[in-house]
Amino acid sequence: QVQLVESGGGLVQPGGSLRLSCAASGSIFSIGAMGWYRQAPGKQRECVATITSGGVTNYADSVKGRFTISRDNAKNTVYLQMNSLEPEDTAVYSCNANVVLSYTRRLIPYWGQGIQVTVSA
Repeated sequence: QVQLVESGGGLVQPGGSLRLSCAASGSIFSIGAMGWYRQAPGKQRECVATITSGGVTNYADSVKGRFTISRDNAKNTVYLQMNSLEPEDTAVYSCNANVVLSYTRRLIPYWGQGIQVTVSA
């Protein structure tokens, strides 16, 4: 049906930057809101940032001014530019996309498999 594939994670030193990408493919008619979520060990999953199909963004207070979410609707891709990374940003990051399927026109949420981001000296 629909697959979300994330890339761009890894190990970075405090103060460094990473750019995550999440590309959606499959039976897509359109995509509504997209977002990035993260879950650190022993903690609940939290919403990091979301972006509507029209480009309206929303951020968690902990990442405002450091992270930027964007999307390329032609490529069905959402990005997360992460700057000034802190050890507290270490987590598994997952993307989410609300997809209107091409053959049913139903709106279904899909998730990526998750990608590790580790911020450490």
